[in-house]
Amino acid sequence: MNILIDGSGSIGIALGASMISQGADVSFYASEKTKNAMENGIERIGLFNHLSISPDEFNVYTDYNDIPRNSIDYVFITAKTTSNDDISSKLNDNREIFKDNGIILIFQNGFGNDEPYLRYFPSDKVFCARVITGFRRPERNISEITVYSEPIELGTLQDGDINLLKPIAELITKSGIPCNVTNNVAKFLWAKMLYNCALNPLGAILGVNYGKLTENEYTINIMNRLIDEIFNVIEVSPYSVDWNDPSEYKDLFYSKLVPDTYEHVSSTSQDIERKLKTEIDSLNGKVIHLGEEYGVDVTVNKVIYNMIKAIESEF
Repeated sequence: MNILIDGSGSIGIALGASMISQGADVSFYASEKTKNAMENGIERIGLFNHLSISPDEFNVYTDYNDIPRNSIDYVFITAKTTSNDDISSKLNDNREIFKDNGIILIFQNGFGNDEPYLRYFPSDKVFCARVITGFRRPERNISEITVYSEPIELGTLQDGDINLLKPIAELITKSGIPCNVTNNVAKFLWAKMLYNCALNPLGAILGVNYGKLTENEYTINIMNRLIDEIFNVIEVSPYSVDWNDPSEYKDLFYSKLVPDTYEHVSSTSQDIERKLKTEIDSLNGKVIHLGEEYGVDVTVNKVIYNMIKAIESEF
């Protein structure tokens, strides 16, 4: 099994270390700075097994032209969603790196991240993952798993054969991170959208962790409105979640989901701290897009979205 990790940040390094530990042949596409750091090897630390991988156990590329032709079975997309247009175009320009049955598997926040890849690749070759585990990168070659809520879920939003994902799920699970294959990954992705869209931008705007947002009546009111609007979008869209109404979800959200990840600082907050563009377009931006498509009022999501965009405009 030959895997290319496209995006060597916290989740990319963690997944790469996971797959290498189980005998997969792994290559990374990375920036020059990250490649230099990875010359000392990579590590997965924090929750679950501590993995230390020596530099002679993987390859790192900074140019797609250097990746051997007809060599890749799976490409894991682990870069920020803001890179999808660029990555999908470059993979298309270098599609000879794929084996005949090579597939793309997207490990990202948000919804609709398969769309840039579907411009170039068949729908049965593009898959998605729901990841609700927290990662951070204390050093360029180290990934720390900081929080864990539920298993990674692998599946398709299109018409792909999910059996192709079973070997990946098995190896990730054996590496210490629970991972499943599902025939309804959209349900899991929208469950994460409820969670991320309520917490990520608001935590970034206020500069607080997830838990602090549940200790203030004003932020609770904002999150409740965000959740209500997202449920209204889901109800009129082709998608679904496991909860019958917003109240049922909020009970779980405040009693378990946020307490389990109390100390987590969102990726949106981390991006803003580093003065990077955030993934807001794949989060609340997607809710707004669907709200406009189906005629649903998403005013609070629009306000939060515009506040993040206003912050980004100063970068």
